[in-house]
Amino acid sequence: MDIVELSRLQFAATALYHFLFVPLTLGLSILLGIMETVYVMTGKTIWRDLTKFWGTLFGINFVMGVATGITMEFQFGTNWAYYSHYVGDIFGAPLAIEGLMAFFLEATFIGIFFFGWNRMSKVGHLVITWGLAIGSNLSALWILIANGWMQYPVGSRFNVDTMRMEVSNFAEVLFNPVAQAKFVHTVSAGYVVGAVFVLAISALYLLRGKHVVLAKRSMTVAAGFGLAASLSVVVLGDESGYTAGQNQKMKVAAIEAEWDTQAAPASFTLIGIPDMKTHTTKYEVKIPYALGLIATRSTDQEVPGINNLVEIAKTRIKNGMIAYDALAKIKVDRNNAALRTTLDAHVKDLGYALLLKRVRSDVQNATPQQIDAAAASTVPNVPVLFWSFRFMVGLGFYFIALFAVAFWLSAKRQLDTHRWFLRAAFWTLPLPWIAAELGWIVAEYGRQPWIIEGVLPTSLAVSGTAAGNVMFSLAGFIVFYSTLLVADIYLLVKYIKLGPDATLGHKVEENLVAAE
Repeated sequence: MDIVELSRLQFAATALYHFLFVPLTLGLSILLGIMETVYVMTGKTIWRDLTKFWGTLFGINFVMGVATGITMEFQFGTNWAYYSHYVGDIFGAPLAIEGLMAFFLEATFIGIFFFGWNRMSKVGHLVITWGLAIGSNLSALWILIANGWMQYPVGSRFNVDTMRMEVSNFAEVLFNPVAQAKFVHTVSAGYVVGAVFVLAISALYLLRGKHVVLAKRSMTVAAGFGLAASLSVVVLGDESGYTAGQNQKMKVAAIEAEWDTQAAPASFTLIGIPDMKTHTTKYEVKIPYALGLIATRSTDQEVPGINNLVEIAKTRIKNGMIAYDALAKIKVDRNNAALRTTLDAHVKDLGYALLLKRVRSDVQNATPQQIDAAAASTVPNVPVLFWSFRFMVGLGFYFIALFAVAFWLSAKRQLDTHRWFLRAAFWTLPLPWIAAELGWIVAEYGRQPWIIEGVLPTSLAVSGTAAGNVMFSLAGFIVFYSTLLVADIYLLVKYIKLGPDATLGHKVEENLVAAE
């Protein structure tokens, strides 16, 4: 593995580890707000106990998320130095705002949340709890704005004098449709993770006949919140599919293993076996019209196939070579207006010419065979995306069914009478994390070979360091993150086993009797 692959592997490993903690933080933060709101409205101390107990588990997870997230940002300087130089003016802005506003906001509120119970009024503490939830979601918003720009680089331009990408319209960066769709879809997935976590742990308590009071009320909240969140994930996922269909056509074609352009409206491949060598998909089962409706919201627009998009990439590479040649000459003759006009006419394809840098340094002299190879490199790993997407969607529909049953049983006050459902709820515990990780694989692996879609290839973004250094730091990250993961699981299991009575220092059932 070369420096590019090692750097990609390191960032992927740290991101996937980090995203084990993020969605639970997002989901539990809202659930804490809901539970404490019920406490303030009803005055029943059982709801304060619920908030404190689940808040303890939230705090453990929050700390681990912070520890794994901070190190990720340092990699932009250590492993992706040219990326930071080339787009730092744009990418750095939302990250800085996230650190200065959202992160410090939630970090401040979490301290007050734990130490302010007996020092503040009910309403005052409730404001802090919702501030914590809002801060957590704002943190996700700014990070996803930065990530959304990498997927769809609007509001920016290439400055020939500084040889960097610069902001031309920050409002476009902020309100990037890809970023907005990713944000609502990602936080909804986090809400599902939080709801499944509460549902599964409560189901375990009911199966063992322990902490029944807490478990029933927790499951009731999780059932309603989880049903709304799981339905939202599917609806908002459709919006993400539409934005990708408009701006990342190769990703959509790869997800669907659509090798050749279909007549509109395109069919959705429900299942099949994609073959990268023959550019075919065997044993296909298709749903007519579905892909056209998802990707274009119409019945008369085509969804281009992989082979067609490769041909388009060839044309863009050739146009980009013109821009690259003009750029090289401008370095010598900076006042040549004709060269600048030529560059401006073809600059949108400059990134495609940079794909040739992987095979030769003098881009202007690339052979037709090298152009063909560069165009072919725009195709991501189709089987990985094809199956990751389908497993993710399948799990999404399973969560809807699970929470629908939970909501029905909750309405009939029969949550503790169907042990088959309690077992199913408990064994569902790891599944939302799997779905979330698959979603990140689809989003990030699907845009390869680009680190910035259509602008900068991943192969050019890495730092000029030795592969051995990256290998050493990769091993260190894996050991460190695995240790944190083990510690997180150990602490969560410990406090779940202790239960609310030991955690809070009193019998939850006694508080219920006192409140009623």
